[in-house]
Amino acid sequence: MRPRTLVLACWIAVVSSLGVIAQAANQSNQGSNEPAAKPNFVIIFADDQGYGDLSCFGSQTIATPNIDRLATDGRKFTNFMVASPVCTPSRAALLTGCYPKRVGMHQHVLFPASTKGLNPSEHTIADHLKGQGYATACFGKWHLGHHPEVLPISNGFDTYFGIPYSNDMNHPDNKGKPKGGPDGMDILWQDPESTLTKWNTPLYEDDKIVELPVDQRTVTRRYTQKAIDFITEHRDGPFFVYLPHSMPHIPLYVPDDVRDPDPLNAYINVIEHIDSEVGRLLDTLDTLNLTENTYVIYTTDNGPWLTFKHHGGSAGPLRDGKGTTFEGGQRVPCVMRGPGIPAGTVCDALTGTIDVLPTIASITGTPLPADKKIDGLDVSELWMGTADQSPRDEFVYFTSHGAVEGIRLGQWKLLVKKPRQNKNAKNPKPAQVMLFDLSKDIGEQNNLADAKPDVVQRLRNLMMAADEEITRNAREPWHKEK
Repeated sequence: MRPRTLVLACWIAVVSSLGVIAQAANQSNQGSNEPAAKPNFVIIFADDQGYGDLSCFGSQTIATPNIDRLATDGRKFTNFMVASPVCTPSRAALLTGCYPKRVGMHQHVLFPASTKGLNPSEHTIADHLKGQGYATACFGKWHLGHHPEVLPISNGFDTYFGIPYSNDMNHPDNKGKPKGGPDGMDILWQDPESTLTKWNTPLYEDDKIVELPVDQRTVTRRYTQKAIDFITEHRDGPFFVYLPHSMPHIPLYVPDDVRDPDPLNAYINVIEHIDSEVGRLLDTLDTLNLTENTYVIYTTDNGPWLTFKHHGGSAGPLRDGKGTTFEGGQRVPCVMRGPGIPAGTVCDALTGTIDVLPTIASITGTPLPADKKIDGLDVSELWMGTADQSPRDEFVYFTSHGAVEGIRLGQWKLLVKKPRQNKNAKNPKPAQVMLFDLSKDIGEQNNLADAKPDVVQRLRNLMMAADEEITRNAREPWHKEK
């Protein structure tokens, strides 16, 4: 037999054997009549945690070995954005895959007297997965409306246990709150009973208040236990657990058995307690043999509340924090692991919370509703490490009150900050224009606006066009009838 004929014969044999293996595997799957197991999803969403507040993101003062496990076993995202620098709009964006303005949830945070909420007609992650037969649960801070019509059980979740708004808000009218600021937080930390004597924050189960005031010392642990119990009950899956912790938003509290009495260590104490609770949840997945089929995502709603000093976190190398459109306000730490996510890897491509819903839809092989335009993109190739470049090249920055203020395009970031001023001022102050090359200046220290006027104009045009489209096609939030 000639060499070419021999090679051809060998190749035919290899192809034939592979075909037999594939056919056998297919027949095995068909014979079992068992569809491939749908993956489970767990999203852990911290509150006001900074980019520099995890040891896997460079913290030298906070130890987070359990959250770090997600980075070791999975992937760390260093260019991960939230759609607002404050709570309510950021949470709306995560769940709907939209810039908050598109779903009418952009105008700062909701309070106990607020009369609006996330419209149940929106299509949330919970709605999407529930439609596929997933058991869905939310345990923690909701902050997308406290009225029964807009609580989690009206937005795709089978069950809910948590506080309806921030833990520094009082039922029913937000009155009677203790003194704030770092000095006030020191006093509260030194008096753990203050959670019951100084605050009146409610705890809900489904749509009923079951504890008033909530004992904030134990909520991190109780949220986690609820999640563990839910996962255990639904171990045969599939399930989706949304675990938005109340902490480390001020006021800070931890269980008495782990409390460090020094208020200078309060923030460290709280993050390390959250980390311990993450460890309990991960251990549960291991024990139930669910780890290999469960995506676990850990991130936060916005940057650190720096004005509270040692009761707030760190933005690490980033500029500023919560409430601002600088990177410290909207670039957050994110680590995740799950089926197909390569262990011990780092992704620096641009993505964020608005991409989570369409990526989950892609992973589960189910289309999103055609009648609900969203801003998120399928970044499953970034999650799986099969692509280095993100399909997202553009990101729009809105202020905490929903005004467009900046845009990212590739390496460039433009901010156009309008100063606060009297509406009747005869000589209004001009906007401050800033242009940064984030590929070289992650800390946003070198303003290149004067040197690159053409880039400024191009980005400004894109920013205004993007805002105009979102404004024109914005959908109404839910409003309480008068």
